[in-house]
Amino acid sequence: MRFFNMMVGVVCALAIGASAAPAPAADPVKVGAVLSLTGGASSLGDPELKTLEMMVDQTNKAGGLLGRPVELVHYDDGSEPGKANVLVKRLIEDDKVDMLIGGTTTGASMAMYPLIERAQIPFISLAGALVIVEPVKRWMFKPAHHDRMVGQRVMLDMKARGYQSIAMLSDTSGFGQSARKEMLNVAQKVGITVAVDETFNPKDTDVTTQLAKIKNTPGVQALFVVTFGQGAVVVTKNIAQLGIDLPHYQTSGVATREYIRLAGPAAEGVRLPAPVLMVAAELPDSDPLKKLSVDYVREYESRYKTDVSSFGAYARDAWHIWVNAVTLAKSVDKAKVRDFIENTAGLPGTSGMINMSPQDHLGLDISALKIVTVRNGKFTIAE
Repeated sequence: MRFFNMMVGVVCALAIGASAAPAPAADPVKVGAVLSLTGGASSLGDPELKTLEMMVDQTNKAGGLLGRPVELVHYDDGSEPGKANVLVKRLIEDDKVDMLIGGTTTGASMAMYPLIERAQIPFISLAGALVIVEPVKRWMFKPAHHDRMVGQRVMLDMKARGYQSIAMLSDTSGFGQSARKEMLNVAQKVGITVAVDETFNPKDTDVTTQLAKIKNTPGVQALFVVTFGQGAVVVTKNIAQLGIDLPHYQTSGVATREYIRLAGPAAEGVRLPAPVLMVAAELPDSDPLKKLSVDYVREYESRYKTDVSSFGAYARDAWHIWVNAVTLAKSVDKAKVRDFIENTAGLPGTSGMINMSPQDHLGLDISALKIVTVRNGKFTIAE
């Protein structure tokens, strides 16, 4: 009896200890990201990472996702698409992430996709080219307007301003090659002649040879530069150095205040299509995209003490697309989440209202792309 009483006491003590111990923490939901944090596309990748880190903190402070904390695992591809394939393999096989956001660039995104498709894991790319979503790829989506839309917006603005003959200068990156093809097609459709069609390597530190040819070609009425990141800064400064006095257009790939800071006075007057985020304060209060864009700008700039960019905003929209899908699916099961992402409907983002379908893994139109100009060192809605 004495032994029995001792055993009861031990069992009771263990039970009390077990009930008093904190419940084990739930395993985190893991989001993987391969971003360009160094190299030529670092001005894009840096705000993307900052935004994702901010989204993780906000989500966890709100209680996590499905009662679980969220963890971000990220790697830097150095703006080298060839490295992205190795890094995404690590995220999938070693880190065992539930979701992937990024590549920063088209080249990186396309290099990663075969492994992503094989692993059957949802992937939201932050890059710009049409090839990411056309033809539709089952496991890949994007929240940023693609190059064809950008070309349509630019060419329609040129047409409205009476330009009939233009020059185009494109880089040879994945984005540049895809965008050049789309821009040429759009120009032909709207009746604009591309009188000069030059290219350059995005790592070039001088493109005055190509620009001199453009300058010396008679009849050219405007210049369209198709690039992003450091390449855009180099070209913009070279244009000023050569005294080229042509209307100067860039793509949405320079929709960042970092571009204005680095290019300096040479950026003054540049026109480009940009998501509403870059001019959100100028929008009417009735615009459904204004508040979320203004809130993102305020939160980002308060946290990081630096300017916001459209590239960080793409990461913000990607995060909300994923969280919305997980919430509706009530699961992080990869196939279920993929299906809910594909059927995203009426979700407001900084790039527009998002309405995806099995035939459309972007879900945007060009209505949310504003033509903006650099005036007094700031983006403003163009006249």
